[in-house]
Amino acid sequence: MAFNIPPTDKKRVVIVGGGFGGLKLANHLKKADFQVVLVDRNNYHQFPPLIYQIASAGIEPSSISFPFRKIFQRRDDFYFRMAEVRSVFPEQKILQTSIGKVSYDYLVFAAGTTTNFFGNKNVEENSIPMKNVSEAMGLRNALLENFERALTCSSETERQELLNVVIVGGGATGVEVAGALSEMKNYVLPKDYPDMPASLMNIYLIEAGPRLLSAMSPQTSAHVEKFLRRMGVNVLLNKMVTDYRHHRVVLKDGTQIATRTFIWVSGVAGEAVGNLDAKHIGRGRRIIVDAYNRVEGLDGVFAIGDQCIMTGADPNWKDGHPQLAQVAIQQGRLLARNLKAVERGKKLKPFRYRNLGTMATVGRNRAVAEFSEVKMAGFWAWIMWLVVHLRSILGIRNKSIVLFNWIWNYFSYAQSLRFIVYARKAKEVVDRQARLASQHWGNDLMSEGVDALEKEEDASA
Repeated sequence: MAFNIPPTDKKRVVIVGGGFGGLKLANHLKKADFQVVLVDRNNYHQFPPLIYQIASAGIEPSSISFPFRKIFQRRDDFYFRMAEVRSVFPEQKILQTSIGKVSYDYLVFAAGTTTNFFGNKNVEENSIPMKNVSEAMGLRNALLENFERALTCSSETERQELLNVVIVGGGATGVEVAGALSEMKNYVLPKDYPDMPASLMNIYLIEAGPRLLSAMSPQTSAHVEKFLRRMGVNVLLNKMVTDYRHHRVVLKDGTQIATRTFIWVSGVAGEAVGNLDAKHIGRGRRIIVDAYNRVEGLDGVFAIGDQCIMTGADPNWKDGHPQLAQVAIQQGRLLARNLKAVERGKKLKPFRYRNLGTMATVGRNRAVAEFSEVKMAGFWAWIMWLVVHLRSILGIRNKSIVLFNWIWNYFSYAQSLRFIVYARKAKEVVDRQARLASQHWGNDLMSEGVDALEKEEDASA
């Protein structure tokens, strides 16, 4: 396999990851004198703040996903390649991926984060993460199939395992998932499963710290906890999950909770880059960058968004910025300006994060929001949450569909999206993925590949 990108006299910017930061960077380089190459393991941009609504069958996956090739149609000197990053060789300015190598003048890591299991292999193998659309669809399938099996199983113990849902992590995702599943229990189960008492379903939200939404104020945390308890969620604070075995979530104090729906949203870690030296990696496996999002010591290499950590450079965020969409968006926008400035020989501008506030929703008419000195909770915070997220979704069609779904759900909870669908991959795709997974790129092979690539580029020139 090969990238098959034509050589050019323009400087080439390779962007790894099409999330908020990578997309913003690519868009702001539109009229710049660069050849832009976007690399992502998926062929679409997804909108993470609403992924939990896929898991609860509130909206369809296509409503919050948008194909990269649609976004960048009729864009000159732009190329998208679906691939996974394996390693980077900054001395030769080459990025190794699952489909081959690509040379770059500027390389930007913007691949975001993955679920952090904190080294607990048993939890990693048995829990359900929820970082992307495919994982949310997996959770939806698991929930609906467990409901179906709960109707037909012969053991009361098994039925309770199928109907208990345990969510680990009291951040925004955990809170939103708990709220959505509570509404499913209260409004959907009585209609879809009239022969199964909804009271049998129990939802547990477990947080190791003393309060939910630790990134927000104690006042806001108290509001969220009160909302969830009123909705019937069992909120367990100061409880640490240590294991999962025999369909039991095991807590540090010895308590066990029976469940076959074990959802893990307790933390994230930066997407790993195979051979990147440990000196470039900081807290949370994030790539260390300076005030200009440069990876120090690596010529032409940058990192933005959740995948990077900027310590000490921004006086208001000495321990690093929060892993929020706005940070990635602002860094992507500024990096585009700085790359243009580099080409013109002008001075670079350091990054200063402008905090636009944080939000989280718990359910219908219930949300919290903090903007500087203003704190909101309840209906008006929920309305603001709806407006902000609707505006942020790509595409007029997607905005319209999501708005329609929200209005329909508000009055009826009668969505017809509760399908159990498992995709079957074609044999050709399975075989190709197996071949790619079995490839090991050693140093000798890489050296040969670098030489071949250099010869090929010389011949093209």
